Amino acid sequence: MATAERIYADPSALLKLFLHEPESREVAAWRATTRGPLGVTGHGRVEIINGISLAAYRGLITERACAGALAALDEDFEQGRFVEVELPWRAVFRRAAALSREHSRILGTRTLDVVHVAGALELEARVFVTFDLRQRALAQAAGLRVLAPGG
Repeated sequence: MATAERIYADPSALLKLFLHEPESREVAAWRATTRGPLGVTGHGRVEIINGISLAAYRGLITERACAGALAALDEDFEQGRFVEVELPWRAVFRRAAALSREHSRILGTRTLDVVHVAGALELEARVFVTFDLRQRALAQAAGLRVLAPGG
């Protein structure tokens, strides 16, 4: 069983724990094998909340399902399965700018994807969990071990 201590999970991967998406089973199975609380940044938490809320807006889930998913997210924090981690934002943005200069013109990475990889590096993560192909390529180029559960 792996430990969650040095793992940075992209919020779009974690969103699959709260919505039924193609990779949801794989993410749930991976999370079940990962011991300890998983660190989530404040902006990552907002991304998950917004992803759940957008699913309701788009009619992909009912209002009841939305409320249930948001409650499940809150419970994960309350029960210590997720813990909020603080990012050193100035360092993250400096690193993100350097990553963008070096890799974005080649990989086509989006700003928020670069910020997530930079955040993982600043938190000294060893493993980066994502399903996004460009983000995966950037994380690998930055020296992180990339995991796409089930992939």
